[in-house]
Amino acid sequence: MSEALPVQADPAGLAAFIHEVPDFPSPGIAYKDITPLLADAGALARAVEGMAAQVGEAGIEVDRVVGIESRGFILGVPLALRLGCGFVPVRKPGKLPREVRFEEYALEYGTDRLEVHVDGVVAGHRVLVVDDVIATGGTAAATGRLVTGLGGEVAAFAFLLELSGLGGRDQIAEHPVVSLLTY
Repeated sequence: MSEALPVQADPAGLAAFIHEVPDFPSPGIAYKDITPLLADAGALARAVEGMAAQVGEAGIEVDRVVGIESRGFILGVPLALRLGCGFVPVRKPGKLPREVRFEEYALEYGTDRLEVHVDGVVAGHRVLVVDDVIATGGTAAATGRLVTGLGGEVAAFAFLLELSGLGGRDQIAEHPVVSLLTY
């Protein structure tokens, strides 16, 4: 499995585009804002290329990229194009118009739910699950269960940022994980 690239080893210069917002969305949280990176065409291209390179270097072959709403869409679509495969969105409840499969998962207070079209992933598809950030890993793990529930195989998870102190990688430890920056 690939190890996360530490922020100190940032050859693409992406960390400069991640702004930390203290006490957002609540006191004590240091939110990592990726919108400056998304607004810069060069940084966005380097991020997508960096993720694709890590997937390639790890020898991970994929048939589909599954992006988690909503920033997983932003990174997942160009990554799917770069990897030469299709893109499948995983959405919050009630956003997809056809038959869906769903997965509920625990949050700090309560539960949430993710949905995917039942034909988005089929038996035998090797899937790369993409999101912008992995924190506690609950959303990523739930998406992995959705993929396997449809008969697909989670080939790997890919993230722009990893918040290592929150244990998210442990939730998906049975799969390769790539991330460009670790905080």
